[in-house]
Amino acid sequence: MKRDLAYYGYCKSVLSRSPLFAGLADAILDDMLALFRRDTWRRGVQLDPVLFQERFYLLIEGRLEVMRINPETGRSITLHVLGPGDGIDIVTLLNTHPHEVAPVALDDVALISVPIVDARHWIDQHPEFNRNFLPYLGEQMRQMEDLATDLALHDTMTRLARLLLRHVAPEHSQSSVHKHHLNLIHDLHDESLARMVGSVRQVVNRHLQHWRKQGVLHRHKFQTVVTELETLKAYAEEAVPRVEKKKSKASS
Repeated sequence: MKRDLAYYGYCKSVLSRSPLFAGLADAILDDMLALFRRDTWRRGVQLDPVLFQERFYLLIEGRLEVMRINPETGRSITLHVLGPGDGIDIVTLLNTHPHEVAPVALDDVALISVPIVDARHWIDQHPEFNRNFLPYLGEQMRQMEDLATDLALHDTMTRLARLLLRHVAPEHSQSSVHKHHLNLIHDLHDESLARMVGSVRQVVNRHLQHWRKQGVLHRHKFQTVVTELETLKAYAEEAVPRVEKKKSKASS
């Protein structure tokens, strides 16, 4: 990628704020960006996982849902929702084993990519990158642990509450104290949320409607915000009243 392009500066700005590259020297970012090329994918496109064995991709704009799909039944579960600054199928930087993942563009996305061998060589040249890379990889592993734990130990309503809480954005002003915005999942359809908690659309829709009637959530112009954070935390901790829990279980 040429440095004199306006897009070059934009990519550098996005990456410098991402967990993978925050704090790295400008010279290191410049060295990396010189290797990359620009790519775009349209919303709804499902990518061939073989692609990620050949090139390493970084998201610059938009979101990507990474799923596993059972080819026999068509059932699917979401492993990650990625946003700007995230690397796609990051473990391919560590080994050459193929992954049975199905990445789908949730928006029109802008990306940059580099041949996987060049990405690995760049990491060898810049071991300081590991100060970011290892915690980033550890966070993805923690997310997978949380997903496995939720599926094994909690009912659907609890899993959904825990999912929403994990995506609550930090508050930046007193004026928004009663509106807790969601990162990455604020406008997803019920079916997408169901894939993230290992359920089905009808059950997730029922729980979301229940919380909207309670005033726990508010949806306006396809955007969901959390309005009663402490109540949502009680659901996530399975600390709601016993009678209400029985009603919820009966509905699921």
